[in-house]
Amino acid sequence: MQTLQLDINPSVPDKFDQYPDEIRSKMVALRDLIISSAEELEQITKLEETLKWGEPSYITKIGSTIRIDWKEKKPDQYAIYFKCTSRLVPTFKVVFGDLFTYEGNRAIVFQLNEPIPTNELKKCIQAGLTYHKIKHLPLLGF
Repeated sequence: MQTLQLDINPSVPDKFDQYPDEIRSKMVALRDLIISSAEELEQITKLEETLKWGEPSYITKIGSTIRIDWKEKKPDQYAIYFKCTSRLVPTFKVVFGDLFTYEGNRAIVFQLNEPIPTNELKKCIQAGLTYHKIKHLPLLGF
């Protein structure tokens, strides 16, 4: 397995520092899950971490942008966002049903006080990171 090259935009750590303490740990856990999910995929050699729309965002050459964020107007939840015009979230709904809470076709939403189904979320993240290679497959290859 080759080493993943992680390119971090210097503004990203500042964004994480702006989250309230109890939120920061949740956001860092999501970030770590995205990075570890990418590390498990041989076809991904580089992961870019940047800000898009002011949100931590993760980009690969063969994937669709994944974003994560917490918003003050909904303080009890945080989310992982996928491109709304992709087949990602609609496919997650078919494959995982009500295991997750969804926001339309763009996000999986988590409550602060509930555990994340990590193994299933990792599969969703990996689908996003490789989307352009799997988008033609039935149910994205799940």
